[in-house]
Amino acid sequence: MSHPDILFNTIPIWVGVYALTAVFFGIATFILYKDAIRLILLGKKSNLLDNKLERFIGILNPVFGQSKVLQSFSIKTDVAGLAHFFIFWGFLSFALSYILFIFGDSIWHRFSETILTDKGIRIFVSYLDVLALIFLLVILLGVGRRWWKTPRRLSFDLTQKLDAAVILTFITLLMSLTILTEAFYVVGYGKGPHAEALIGKAIGKAFISSNMPQSTAIILHEIGWWLHLLIILSFSIVIALSKHTHLIGAPFNFFFRSLETPGTLTTPNLETAESFGAFNIKDFTWKQLLDGYACAVCGRCSDVCPANFSGKLLSPMHIVANLKDHMQEVGPSIIKGESIEGNNPLVPNNIPKEAIWDCLTCGACVAECPVGVEHVQTIVDIRRHLVMEKAEIPETGQAALVSLEQRGHPWRGTTYNRTDWMKDMNVRTVDENPNAEYLLWIGCTSALEKRGHTVARSLSRVLQRAKVDFAVLGQKETCTGDPARRLGNEYLYQNIASQTIETLKTHKVRKIITLCPHCFNVMKNEYPHLDGNFEVIHYSKFVDTLISTGKLKVIGEIKENVSYHDSCYLGRHNNIYEEPRNIATSIPGLNLLEMKKNRQQGFCCGAGGGHAWLEENQGTRINHMRTDQFLETGADTVAVSCPFCLQMFDEGLSSRDESKKRKAVDLIELVDQSTSATQEK
Repeated sequence: MSHPDILFNTIPIWVGVYALTAVFFGIATFILYKDAIRLILLGKKSNLLDNKLERFIGILNPVFGQSKVLQSFSIKTDVAGLAHFFIFWGFLSFALSYILFIFGDSIWHRFSETILTDKGIRIFVSYLDVLALIFLLVILLGVGRRWWKTPRRLSFDLTQKLDAAVILTFITLLMSLTILTEAFYVVGYGKGPHAEALIGKAIGKAFISSNMPQSTAIILHEIGWWLHLLIILSFSIVIALSKHTHLIGAPFNFFFRSLETPGTLTTPNLETAESFGAFNIKDFTWKQLLDGYACAVCGRCSDVCPANFSGKLLSPMHIVANLKDHMQEVGPSIIKGESIEGNNPLVPNNIPKEAIWDCLTCGACVAECPVGVEHVQTIVDIRRHLVMEKAEIPETGQAALVSLEQRGHPWRGTTYNRTDWMKDMNVRTVDENPNAEYLLWIGCTSALEKRGHTVARSLSRVLQRAKVDFAVLGQKETCTGDPARRLGNEYLYQNIASQTIETLKTHKVRKIITLCPHCFNVMKNEYPHLDGNFEVIHYSKFVDTLISTGKLKVIGEIKENVSYHDSCYLGRHNNIYEEPRNIATSIPGLNLLEMKKNRQQGFCCGAGGGHAWLEENQGTRINHMRTDQFLETGADTVAVSCPFCLQMFDEGLSSRDESKKRKAVDLIELVDQSTSATQEK
């Protein structure tokens, strides 16, 4: 887009361009500092500057490749993801044109020509014209999608604010001015590479045919050019004042992301902590406060949240946005040393307490978020404060914590002990087999709940048939502490975990096979924070290896239609999706049917985040929704690899399966059934 020569016939064009840029960018920077940067810096320091190269490389795919946005297109054929990818790269193209044609050519008129050549400019301006037209079509579709056929994720109050309308209006004006200004240039000047813009040239010829005066076209070209510049510069202020701060915040958010395995919680030093958990602005890390500015308010996180989907109060998007609103409300008073936060607490004024307890810690929100927001850690930090500072926790959750503290497990009222499941099994303990290659970790649910006994026995039989050298702790096994951690009692978790780690070290345990994904996750990913470094593997991955290497013969036929449910702590948090399916498809006769929500898009069973012990008091029961999703497949059996998922489906089928013919099993029970044929032969 060729620029005018002189402003008001006296001022060089570059003076106006750079003066206006300095004013607009100065205002935007002031707003960002006042409303964002100084408030973010109120947060606690967090060690997120390690592994700088890894962090930088981690920016490239989600920012420039738009991978997190495109996943909604590839998995759910959501065209909005593809449109966003196009708009992002389209804006990079226009940004390049502004550098060349506005900021470069205004200083030296041959700047763009020197870089691109005359032919390059002709091609580039035609490309920009076509791009502008496509932008207008995409915006038209976007308007229809947002305010006419509105998908669920855009139906929230936050996603219906006018921020999007303002930006769409600005883009429409920019694209329209791009084409029209080129058209007026064709009429007014009629020569040079800018007169060859494909669409602008066609419209310009139409204006010439309608006898538009050349002098009028020159004036309109100048007006259009300056309006175009003013709108571009106005974007900087709009970004600073709206949800579009995510354009700046998202790259920083990805750079400062947690490098831990998804689902891994931080381990605070409780001995030096001034307070437990997070409740006031200064309790949160600056990364957690940055999340609010990185948030695009797109509704994707809340749309995939099982709690929100089932009609509960929790909306991950609102947690992040409301924390930001609270920070902007009380932050200035904190800076002045006259904090009003005591009279305006975050919970429940901005965030309902019930929403904090609705969370299943399934990580669906984090996996879906296109800008790297880490919702779960923030929610758990608030839980930690409620539990450890205020002793506020739902009654059933408190009962589980009391049982953990007094009995070493959360299952209050159980009549079983840790070794009842292994009667007549010829399973040796670590005292009987101190040099065993593997420790088999049974877990509280499989050891102390009757239904879990059959699963533990099946896994033991399978390992014995594969001649795996293993032992169990027996009565020495206790809870890993995971339920306490997810329910917010970090102090109890660290005590239990430290004791468990000491027990494992005493028996010189190096390799651990776990039955429960929750035990697997905490021992593999979180015990190292407490100097508990062991080689931990979930049975699904271990058994898959046994089968693939021929150490375990799966030859018994099972003629059933089976649908596999992905445990959040096995799949989404630890990326174990294919191994359980490999096991299922290795069984002769078994037909594997997938639920619509599977793998990374899997739907929580409803037990995560301590909800095996928390009552659901609002909306539809989550396990009933997941059971309905299973029933839609028409399969005979739902297979799981988690004792909590098994409990949830057992209850769900008893309530939702009218035929009473479907059943829930642990995958290892099917393996046990199939491999028993080997033993019989």
